[in-house]
Amino acid sequence: MPDKPGRSADYYNYAELAFARGQYDQASTFYQKYLQYGKKNSRQAQRANQQLVNATFAQKAMANPVNFNPQPLGEKVNMFGLQYSPVLTTDQQALLFTARNGSGPLDDENLYLASRKDGQWQAPVSVSEAINTELNEGAASLSGDGRVLVFTSCNRQDSYGSCDLYISYREGNEWSKPKNMGRNVNTSSWDSQPSLSADGRTIYFASNRKGGQGGEDLWMTQQQEDGTWRIPVNLGPKVNTPGRENSPFLHASGNTLYYATDGLPGMGGLDLFKANREKNGWGTPENMGYPLNTHRDESSIFISPDNKTGYYSGQAGSGGKVEVALLQFEVPEVWKGKTISSFAQGRVFDAQTRKPLKATVQVYDLDSAGVISQQVSSDKASGEYTIVVNQKQRYALYVTAPGHVLESRHISASSTSAPLALDFYLQPLNKGAKAVLSNLFFDTGKADLRPESQTELDKLFQFLKANPKIQVEIAGHTDNVGQAAANQKLSEARAKAVVKYLVSKGAPASIFQAKGYGPSQPAAPNTSEENRQLNRRIELQIL
Repeated sequence: MPDKPGRSADYYNYAELAFARGQYDQASTFYQKYLQYGKKNSRQAQRANQQLVNATFAQKAMANPVNFNPQPLGEKVNMFGLQYSPVLTTDQQALLFTARNGSGPLDDENLYLASRKDGQWQAPVSVSEAINTELNEGAASLSGDGRVLVFTSCNRQDSYGSCDLYISYREGNEWSKPKNMGRNVNTSSWDSQPSLSADGRTIYFASNRKGGQGGEDLWMTQQQEDGTWRIPVNLGPKVNTPGRENSPFLHASGNTLYYATDGLPGMGGLDLFKANREKNGWGTPENMGYPLNTHRDESSIFISPDNKTGYYSGQAGSGGKVEVALLQFEVPEVWKGKTISSFAQGRVFDAQTRKPLKATVQVYDLDSAGVISQQVSSDKASGEYTIVVNQKQRYALYVTAPGHVLESRHISASSTSAPLALDFYLQPLNKGAKAVLSNLFFDTGKADLRPESQTELDKLFQFLKANPKIQVEIAGHTDNVGQAAANQKLSEARAKAVVKYLVSKGAPASIFQAKGYGPSQPAAPNTSEENRQLNRRIELQIL
């Protein structure tokens, strides 16, 4: 095409068409021609400059492709015309996705759940008759334990306008009737594409509501102690741009955010990016590169907690009825989350009846005193719970239920991603009931409580405050290393240190007895370091 100043509009249009086809060389040539002959301060000139940046990025990305080899999940799962937005439970045994039989506007959009059996995905089924309706349900997210579901639905009778977020809870095998998340969360604008944290108490989502950085932005809301949800906050200009941001996915660790945007240098359209959590928020987003990102719009990626397997939706390419399929891939190193996560699963029972118990399971980061990292409930029908644990972190785990003594455990997530199995048997609040306080820490031979003990002490104070009529013994125990008299004295001093703290917080001194038993009541034979560690403990007993 010859250079003609009067054809600047043609240069611009041709550049746009070439870029839309991924023809970056030709697009660059004609954007440059437009900038040479077109209006210098126009919107088109601004876009042409930005597209030149994108074209340069795209050419470099294509010259340095990421090793990415996606494979379809198979015909059993990919049984619809379109299936997309995959999310998995923390144990990767259940897969939730959105599907419709065709790409027409009248094709019903519903949520489906596939289970993994003997390592193979089974045929998906409707997630629940309580959730799927003749209206469209889609763009959903599950908590790590698969018991909280948030999804998008549009133009319902209880809608605040456009598309809203709805929430449902599972007890046993039954899902509750979905509820609109309310005016605190939803607006008259488009609110969609939620991503739940592992414990189901934080939601990242996309919205074009007022107060953002541009068109569609990413927002975040958290559940409060009373069960209500906070007014969402914008993720700010480091994540959001004047362009479009959507399809957020929060890694199970909570430390990496994946999302799509067209407001940062990329391949064209919506590209997938990742950002790692830093002390003061999210770090600089990184484009995930070619061939995941192309000149087309990309969205909806899921990375497993252990960073090994990824899932997304893409062109089926089979020529059959399946247009968009679910695929999985081995996660390249550059796409892995900041933190490797595993999980702990177990059940909570009443210690006397051995029946499943609905209990609250709270997880605190011991290296950030008083910071709760997760809170879930065990299923009242089965007693089952699931929590996420991040590699190389120390946690205090608390299990509480009305009318029962609290239980505490100490978890140090190893450098491997092997899951933990932890069952709890809660003692009813009867005389003689005991619980080991597993997260009280002392230096060797000393009775001074170390700072990381504060979480346990505060949880114990809350337990006593919730049960004001009980009286308790705080008992110190040691192993059999050293002089028995010295161990006896040390154990009593440690018990008194615990009582002193609780009284300083406001607990009545009259409800306590502090006793030291030295090595006289071992919890296990003093035949190994592991057993001796069990014997060095503080116990709570109901009097």
